[in-house]
Amino acid sequence: MPEMPEVQGLVEFLAGRIAGLRITRATVANIAALKTYDPPIEALREASVRGVTRHGKFVDVATDAAHLVFHLAKAGWLRWYDQLPSTIIKPGRTPIALRVAFDDGAGFDLTEAGTKKSLAVYVVRDPQDVPGIARLGPDPLDPQFTRDAFATLLAGRRTQIKGVLRDQSIIAGIGNAYSDEILHAARMSPYALAANLSDAEIDGLYAAMTETVTDAVAAASGKPPADLKDAKRRGMRVHGRRGETCPVCGDTVRSVFFADNSLEYCPTCQTGGKILADRRLSRLLK
Repeated sequence: MPEMPEVQGLVEFLAGRIAGLRITRATVANIAALKTYDPPIEALREASVRGVTRHGKFVDVATDAAHLVFHLAKAGWLRWYDQLPSTIIKPGRTPIALRVAFDDGAGFDLTEAGTKKSLAVYVVRDPQDVPGIARLGPDPLDPQFTRDAFATLLAGRRTQIKGVLRDQSIIAGIGNAYSDEILHAARMSPYALAANLSDAEIDGLYAAMTETVTDAVAAASGKPPADLKDAKRRGMRVHGRRGETCPVCGDTVRSVFFADNSLEYCPTCQTGGKILADRRLSRLLK
């Protein structure tokens, strides 16, 4: 799933490539992906792009007619073309959800792999009209999101810290992969309760979060969309590394599997050497 660093990479790429261009065509191939009807998708035709920004994991293409907002969900991605193909999209027979063409001949497709379709496209007058954006918590790279602001968010939450980091209404942009990386850098169990963290643990977690996200954004900066996924994988120390060696201590990276995802962690670095039971709502094995 694309998370904040990769989405920021996409935003920077698009901002440098399409700002000032005119949209000549916006074609929906998967009608279920389009979540709005007013303004209609046709409102984007002949609209000029004013800029591209990010809200959590949402990309916002602002035009002089409306905002084209999209969320790539778990299996979505953006495929860029310097020269957009002239082939006709046949709904129901393609992984393409949306195709956007610009007046210089370039364009992009939003694609989604698999059968579970969650990619979402919105055409709105204001980004805050998108429910997912309206409920977002603070961005971890916002200068106003200080250590004390972070501590305030954690206070009283009897929730596992892994879930807190992934909850977009609490902190925007961090998902499954980077929460694993942050917790590994902080040497913290994913099952630690947010309300029980000491001041020192909050200090370490905040530092790990800001450093991990900052480094990942820097690694994604300047890369074209086709290279962002591989760059993300290469930067991971524990996420997606089950069975490999922890680069910090040399222990074996372990996984806990859930219904539709998994988490990865290092027992030595994060759980005092204890192995987390591999079942939903697991507890530390005794």
